[in-house]
Amino acid sequence: MAKRCFYETLGVDRAAKEPDLKSAFRKKAMECHPDRNPGDHTAEERFKEINVAYETLKDPQKRAAYDRFGHAAFENGGGMGGFGGAEFGAGMADIFESMFGDIMGRRGRGGSSATRGSDLRYNMEITLEDAFTGKTAQVRMPTPVTCESCGGSGAKAGCKPHQCSTCGGSGKIRSSQGFFLMERTCHACQGRGEVCDDPCTSCSGQGRVTRERTLQVNIPPGVEEGTRIRLAGEGEAGLRGGPSGDLYIFLSLAPHAFFQRDGADLYCRVPIAMTEAALGGQIEVPTISGDREKVKISDGTQSGKQFRIKGRGMPVLRSREIGDLYIQVEVEIPKNLSKRQRELLEEFRQASNEDNHPEATGFFARVKDLFGTRDV
Repeated sequence: MAKRCFYETLGVDRAAKEPDLKSAFRKKAMECHPDRNPGDHTAEERFKEINVAYETLKDPQKRAAYDRFGHAAFENGGGMGGFGGAEFGAGMADIFESMFGDIMGRRGRGGSSATRGSDLRYNMEITLEDAFTGKTAQVRMPTPVTCESCGGSGAKAGCKPHQCSTCGGSGKIRSSQGFFLMERTCHACQGRGEVCDDPCTSCSGQGRVTRERTLQVNIPPGVEEGTRIRLAGEGEAGLRGGPSGDLYIFLSLAPHAFFQRDGADLYCRVPIAMTEAALGGQIEVPTISGDREKVKISDGTQSGKQFRIKGRGMPVLRSREIGDLYIQVEVEIPKNLSKRQRELLEEFRQASNEDNHPEATGFFARVKDLFGTRDV
């Protein structure tokens, strides 16, 4: 009798995630549970079928085998490319090794024990001026490097590592549980596949030691917050002669006293006197390059008005484009007035009319139209 598809048994599609599988299993199991169906042999068989389906699909390795070979993956002596009873364990070993070997970190039979070093991360804060001009920075950091005494082999001079007899050089030990093959890291060689009877005393057989290094980092103009610079081969040294990892420099920009950055554009808030805003004039503003730019203030300038200075912003990374500088003026209301200043301002208020304050006049006119003579 043909066996029913496990996915069909649970009522889910093949792309279902683990939470969906669990939810479907609970629902189906509750419906068919023997306690809820006393004396119903069909419900009991259905309950067993649901349990088998869920136990298979909830395990990633079992599910992968089932997706690839169907029910034949769990039948001793049947299917799966003709694996017979005595050959089933070896056949499953090859299958799981081909599907999960790279994920589980295997090196393969007779493979090298050399292991690539890990990538390293270094966080560096730079100023906005550094991001504008670019710079060459020095990085000092402790890093595992290749042991000079053994050249990365992990063994004393004249002693060579030999194949681990426990795992046969694979770095893994396999054991079967039922029809499934379990794989774990070899305890004798710690997954390296090789052992050394006389390890190097400088690195304790690891093939690398920790040293503080000084590296040069070229920071190009135009870098932004979060820019990542990769230094190939400058990361952690590999084990037993393996290749080194990479070093990644992550840049962050320190807050600036005057400028705020938005992409390639810079913004600067500049306070100006009330008289200058009313009468007009000219101000000098700083730029990121260190010099100054003159900005003409027209009479009647309102607070918040922006003036654009083209090409005085930040360079665009790996481009000839340059952003702009935006000056936003904020009109400062005078404080601590002298008696004479108060008199002059009072005279100005008496001489003012609606034309001097069009926005205020328009606002209160609209309020009057909306609310009439009521207090607002």
